[in-house]
Amino acid sequence: MKKLFTAAALVGLSAAASAQGTVNVICSVQAEWCNVIATVYARTTGTRINMSLKGSGEALAQLIAEKDNPKTDIWFGGTGDPHLQAAEQGLTLEYKSPTLAQLHPWAQQQARQSGYKTVGIYSGPLGFGYNPELLAKKKLPVPRTWADLLKPEYKGDIQVANPASSGTAYTMIATLVQLMGEDKAFDYLKALHRNVGQYTRSGTGPIKAVARGETAVSISFVHDGPGEKMQGFPVETITPSDGTGAEIGSMSIIKGARNLEAAKKFYEWALTPGAQELGAANKQFQLPSNVNAKLDPRIPDFKKIRFINYDYAKYGASAERRRLIARWEKDVNSLPR
Repeated sequence: MKKLFTAAALVGLSAAASAQGTVNVICSVQAEWCNVIATVYARTTGTRINMSLKGSGEALAQLIAEKDNPKTDIWFGGTGDPHLQAAEQGLTLEYKSPTLAQLHPWAQQQARQSGYKTVGIYSGPLGFGYNPELLAKKKLPVPRTWADLLKPEYKGDIQVANPASSGTAYTMIATLVQLMGEDKAFDYLKALHRNVGQYTRSGTGPIKAVARGETAVSISFVHDGPGEKMQGFPVETITPSDGTGAEIGSMSIIKGARNLEAAKKFYEWALTPGAQELGAANKQFQLPSNVNAKLDPRIPDFKKIRFINYDYAKYGASAERRRLIARWEKDVNSLPR
C-alpha cells in the first residue's frame, strides 16, 4: 500500500476534495496495472471506481451488446483498432481533451482519425521475443528480420497469437500487408505457418511461452519482454531491421455514459504524466503518450526502431479487419503444418 500512496503522490491531483460519484471502467491492460489504477484513482479523488477487466475484443463485444443501454462510462487501454471500430460504429463519444497538445503526435493522430472519439494513451512496437538459453541449446540464431522466421530450422519453435482473438496478431498481419503488399504478405504467412508450433488465444501468450522455455521465438509486442525478465526468466526482445508496426493503446468515453462528468475526469487524469507512469511502475513498458511522462529505461527506444508508416485509420476499420482475418483463416489457418 505504501507504493500505491507514493504513486498517488506522483499523480499529484489537487481535485481529491471536489471529485465524487462513481465511474464504471472497462480496463484492457494487464490486471495488475488495472488494479493499481483503480486503487490510486479512488484514493486520490474520492471517486468510486468500478473496474471490469476485459481483453479489447471482449470489451468491444460488450459495448456492441449494450449499445442501447450502456453500463460502462469509459474504456481504458487495449490495442487501438477495436477503439477505432467502436468510434466507427457510434459507440463512443466525441471529446477533445485540453491535454491533447501535451501528447505525442501519434496519440493526437489517433484522436483526429477517430473524430476525437478515442485517444492514444501508450504505444508499443511489434517484434520478436526469444529465449537465449533455448536458442543456444538448439544452436539457432537470433532472428533479426521477418525473412529469418521462415528458415526451416525454426520449424515448430515459433509461437504467435491467433488474429481472430488477438490484437497483437492482427497488428502483425496489417504490418506485413503494408510492408510487403497483400499477396506477398499472405505468401509469407503461409510459409510462416509451417514453422508455427502454436497459435495462442492471447497476444501475451507467446512471449510467456518463450520466457518459460516452451518455445524458442515469439512474435509479440516487445514491451511485454522486460516484465518477464524481471521475474527471472531468460527472455530478450528485438525488432525486425526491415521494418515493423506498433500498437497505439487507446482510451474512449462511451456514448450514453451514465456518469459522463466522472468519465471525463477519469479521462483527463489518465492523460497526466503521473497516471501514465503507473504503467512502468507495474512492469508494463509501453511508451506513454504524454511527452512529459518520465520514461523507465526498459521502455523501447523508438528512435532506434525502423517503423513503417502504419495506416491506423485503414487497418483499424471494421470491414478491413474482418476481411484480412477471414483471408487468414481461409488461406493460412486451414493449411496443415
